[in-house]
This record gives sequence, C-alpha cells and structure tokens, in this order.
Amino acid sequence: MELDPNEMSKVTNRLKRAQGQLAGVIRMLDEGRDCEDVVTQLSAVSRALDRAGFAIIASGMKQCMTPGTETEQATLDVAKLEKLFLSLA
Repeated sequence: MELDPNEMSKVTNRLKRAQGQLAGVIRMLDEGRDCEDVVTQLSAVSRALDRAGFAIIASGMKQCMTPGTETEQATLDVAKLEKLFLSLA
C-alpha cells in the first residue's frame, strides 16, 4: 500500500516541527532549565510524534477502505493497520 504523498508531506512537516521541539528540549537540559519546563516540552514532542503516527495510519486506513479493493486484501491491510495503530497506544 502506498501512502498519499500530499498527506505525507503534512506528516513530514509535523515531524520536522517535532524534531525542532526535541532539539529545544535537549538545549533546555544543557542549560539546566527547570524540570517542569523540560517535561512540558518533552510532552509536546511526544504528542507531535503520536499525531504523526496516527496520521500515517489514518491515511493507510482510508486507502484500505477505498471501494474496488479486494475484500481479502482489505481485511489483511486492516489487520496490519490495527497492529500498527496499537503499537502507538
């Protein structure tokens, strides 16, 4: 299954923002910033990564459910997507 390039460009942008946030967390640690501030930013990075993962899975699910696909293949793809989805939970 190929993922929609338009949707994946949004995911890529989200991951790049998360990468910048993570760099900020590392910088905060190096600067000895307050623990609460570091944890707050780290939580934001985690949420951004989760949302990117969910977007990838949602895109795959949408393609999997497109009319005209083989039922058996769709079932197989749904099972794979479910496993991936649960790995993010």
